[in-house]
Amino acid sequence: MSQKPFHFKEFTIHQDKTSMKVGTDAVLLGAWVSLDNLPDKILDIGSGTGIISLMLAQRCDAETIDAIEIDENAYEQSVENFEKSDWADRLYCYHCSFEEFVDEISSEEETYDLIVSNPPFYTENAETSSKSRTKARFTSALSFEDLVFGVSKILATEGVFSVIIPFKEEENFVNLADKNNLFLNKVCRVQGNPTSEVKRSLLSFSFQKMDVTESYLIIETERHQYTEDYINLTRDFYIKM
Repeated sequence: MSQKPFHFKEFTIHQDKTSMKVGTDAVLLGAWVSLDNLPDKILDIGSGTGIISLMLAQRCDAETIDAIEIDENAYEQSVENFEKSDWADRLYCYHCSFEEFVDEISSEEETYDLIVSNPPFYTENAETSSKSRTKARFTSALSFEDLVFGVSKILATEGVFSVIIPFKEEENFVNLADKNNLFLNKVCRVQGNPTSEVKRSLLSFSFQKMDVTESYLIIETERHQYTEDYINLTRDFYIKM
């Protein structure tokens, strides 16, 4: 895996300290998330390198963008990337578990206007050689149940919660959210190319029930030949778009 910094148009992601490198999932979520509710306080759960927080800092004027990261190396990487960005005064990273953070925030009766997460994915009984990568990528570190429950406690009444998850987990995740009075408002299902299976679901929830807006996104027509939709979504970030 590359240790080199990843340069975007307006910021750089250093990724030498963490096993979690810049990936398409994070870029998709950071670019897709709706900011129509003009969030003033944003929370990024599981910041990794800090990429999603930085994308949101570029996209909006939110006064506070908090991130939490349980892995020490990833936490240090997020802090470094935040401090080297143009938005260091708005970006904060906390080294703690999500459960600890929720307890603290809810006890102070604080809430967030927008909560985003590129959460741990793999629920299969698989292991990776890297302990930190396992922690970052497996739901044993933060279950979908705990994620949704925690979000429901600290999301503002008019707030929005957006995630990217495997398509095969979509129905389960939507049901979990529903049980916590978080209702699906928007979904975008992502395919790598026109003939591949739908691999990811971008989901947006709120406490308001409304008609669900559904869309599809194909990333490439062929290797490194990006679709117009994907270029339009990411052109403010990728240097070569």
